[in-house]
Amino acid sequence: MTLDASKTRRRFLALFFPFLTADRLALGNGVEAPDAPFVFTEKQRGAMRIVAADPCALALGITPGTALADARAQLPDLVAYPADPLADQLLIERVADCCDRYTPLVAIDPPDGVTLDITGCIHAHGSEAALAADVERRLAYWPLVLRHAIAATPEAAQALARHQTAPAADERQAILRLPVRALRLDSDSELALRRAGLNSIGDLARRPTAPLAARFGEAATAMLARILGDADSRITPRRALPALRFDQRFAEPVARTDAMLAAIRTLAETAAQALEQRAAGGRRFAIRLYRSDGVVRDLAIESGLPMRDPDMLMRLLGDRLDTLADPIDPGFGFDLIRLAVPRIEPLAATQLQLEGGAIAEQALAALVDRLSTRLGRGRIRRFVPADSHIPEQGVLALPAADRTVAATWTPPPVGEPPLRPIHLFDPPQPVEVVAEVPDGPPRRFRWRRTLHEISRFEGPERIAPEWWKPVRGNRLTRDYYRVEDVRGRRFWLFRHGLYDGETADPRWYVHGLFA
Repeated sequence: MTLDASKTRRRFLALFFPFLTADRLALGNGVEAPDAPFVFTEKQRGAMRIVAADPCALALGITPGTALADARAQLPDLVAYPADPLADQLLIERVADCCDRYTPLVAIDPPDGVTLDITGCIHAHGSEAALAADVERRLAYWPLVLRHAIAATPEAAQALARHQTAPAADERQAILRLPVRALRLDSDSELALRRAGLNSIGDLARRPTAPLAARFGEAATAMLARILGDADSRITPRRALPALRFDQRFAEPVARTDAMLAAIRTLAETAAQALEQRAAGGRRFAIRLYRSDGVVRDLAIESGLPMRDPDMLMRLLGDRLDTLADPIDPGFGFDLIRLAVPRIEPLAATQLQLEGGAIAEQALAALVDRLSTRLGRGRIRRFVPADSHIPEQGVLALPAADRTVAATWTPPPVGEPPLRPIHLFDPPQPVEVVAEVPDGPPRRFRWRRTLHEISRFEGPERIAPEWWKPVRGNRLTRDYYRVEDVRGRRFWLFRHGLYDGETADPRWYVHGLFA
């Protein structure tokens, strides 16, 4: 049996915001749009040039690339703001987050476009036109000028959204009527095409491919093939697809916290059943709340061990909600709640050990999860050994929720003091040391304006640099001493460099403190 090509072809929805930078002023960033024409500028080639303009300025002939001085000579009352590409990027990412409700395959088309792969996603709306209309309705809460188009490739959809001036009889004819600037070539290549009399995509489609590639480059013919649908083209989604995803839609938006938590619990129970069937557990749970006005809020919960217990998940969610600096505002209500499990690991049934080791490990993992959720993922850390004999590089302090490496430590011999201090200074702190002989052990040292008389010492423990690694600067040998002063305080000192062999004046440092 063969599949109908019309049912399996891919479809893409392109969103284009022609005045994204200008519309951003109306989104509550503390700057009100002026009554006069305004532009956004940045320094280019030694002069302030316009990179974006509002519709009024464009209608008066002020275009991007124009020097600000020339524009103000034409329009003395022109208002100029500094360009903020980061703010524009954050705004287009918010739009992409809002569109994530329609399909998980969403990509940003910099700097002012978003592309959605809507293949197989129109069942909830009935048609492509109805889905596009719902996108427009939802984004109408934001003061953004929007153009959209649907086509068989992402390049064609974006080209239609950006350059189509009037509707055509069908999609193919609309693409053929597009100007050559829809190919997004550099200015020199576009000018060469125009001088050759090739002003539209249709003009190029009627020409053989080989001569076009030889004269205008392979980039032009490759883009032409993607726009015409002659070459397979896909988008790269901005977020990786999760292993599991569960949605709860509401006919009427919910604005009560208890209703939101009840919906999340239902999703958690559904996720637990799916994970149990896979004999797996989740290490990360991502909750996304979609407001009816397009605003999206994200909550993430991580665990040190794989889990699928809905009760534990809801306890951790409660801890996360209690610690939010910006409480969740339901606004007009949430009409979609999504629970995704992007990271899963095998989780078999737990067999209790006679000595209770499994129970203790699970209890510790649960404690780490709750503390990490309340205090922050990076606040609770776990020491993990690293493959280096340099003291400050031999141990890594990683978030305790990341149990990716099993910590194996060699305990000191019975009755012997520890070889390494309980606390290391990073970087080591310089001290003034007096020794009987230049390369001998220290007898006294001054640190933080306090003189310490040494009563006992042990060493040296010589640690050579990692000569096999390309490290900049001088790499000197260290001679470490464990010392104890007359008041019983213990320090870890080292002399940086060998006399005569490496340096004529080695420095001393205190690297750590023993308990």
